[in-house]
Amino acid sequence: MLCGRARLGGREAVLIAFDFAFLGGSVGADAGARIAAAFERARELRLPVVSLVASGGSRMQEGIRALQQLQVIARACLAIRRESIPHIAVLRDPTTGGMWAALAANADVVLATPGAAVAFGGARVRGGADGVEFRSEGKYADGQIDRLVPEEELPARLAELVELLHPARVAASPDPAPVPVALTARAPVRTGSQAVERARAAERPRAGEYLGVYFDRRFEIGGDRTGGRDEAMICGFGDRGGRTIAFAAQCGTANTPAGFRTAARLIRLADQLGIPVLTLVDTPGAANDAAAERGGIGPAIAEAFSAVAAADVPVTTLVIGEGGSGGALALSAPERTWITSDAYFAVIAPESAAAILKRSEPEVPELAGLLRLRPEDLLELGFVRGVVG
Repeated sequence: MLCGRARLGGREAVLIAFDFAFLGGSVGADAGARIAAAFERARELRLPVVSLVASGGSRMQEGIRALQQLQVIARACLAIRRESIPHIAVLRDPTTGGMWAALAANADVVLATPGAAVAFGGARVRGGADGVEFRSEGKYADGQIDRLVPEEELPARLAELVELLHPARVAASPDPAPVPVALTARAPVRTGSQAVERARAAERPRAGEYLGVYFDRRFEIGGDRTGGRDEAMICGFGDRGGRTIAFAAQCGTANTPAGFRTAARLIRLADQLGIPVLTLVDTPGAANDAAAERGGIGPAIAEAFSAVAAADVPVTTLVIGEGGSGGALALSAPERTWITSDAYFAVIAPESAAAILKRSEPEVPELAGLLRLRPEDLLELGFVRGVVG
């Protein structure tokens, strides 16, 4: 194992690099102490930690003293987390056993090289099974890692991420994220039904377009770390005029439990690192099918509500499309929410309101008006601070 300071782009970081050629990168008592010392040095210097992991776990020949290093390493990871210092892990081939569970999976951002063996149990221990679930692609699909990065792209991607999350950069970012500029300028709608139609229009700008205009560059992360991934929730960190801003953006469809847990994870990480947050709201509502219920959609939405409520960093929200009930409200900042002229927000969709009230389809437009869901209604009711564009 090589521990030291390294320069990635224009920033320094503390490096922990495993050499699998030596005893399979196995960690014993001395190696565990070196990892802990590297984390302590990062805390003293306030530098990010980048761990390049390629290990079979703890040394069998050192017995319980080697196994104890997992506790030592976990404490070291926690110590820098409490100091708002980021830890970035790269899973290389292979990453198994205790170094996956105690070091890599404990990182704030987890990258992996394609095709790498990643599992808690090695192939011999688990009886030779070798499906995709034991490789980095499977871990990515299951939301346990953030991104797959080919070896040749690692230097650039790591430099980008270290720059965005470096304590020396984010220390100057306590101010709220600016409200994005609306990508369309439209006259106010006359009726609630028109507001719903405009928000559902296919040509309306979506989250990807807003993020592309708002940020000079961005680094997306994804996955809820518990087995799920939702491509309709875009999360990550971006550069805007030299400032780092975190973002969680809905993409216009019903979000799954994994989407809300990913957004909550992003907001908690941003709060831990002292980075302001921007959320873009655009969903007809949370997923409510059998799969969503089995996956814990209620607790997942609760996680998002709690992450926003608990954040000490400022959260700025722009509603850019549909604001469907609790699934949209979970990402909305209570005191800092704006809305575009392409959007609406409602306690329930007009069609669902008609179903509850046993009204016919022709009565849906009338209900849309009674719900007071237009941007101007929401401003008058004090729900939003302003209508953008």
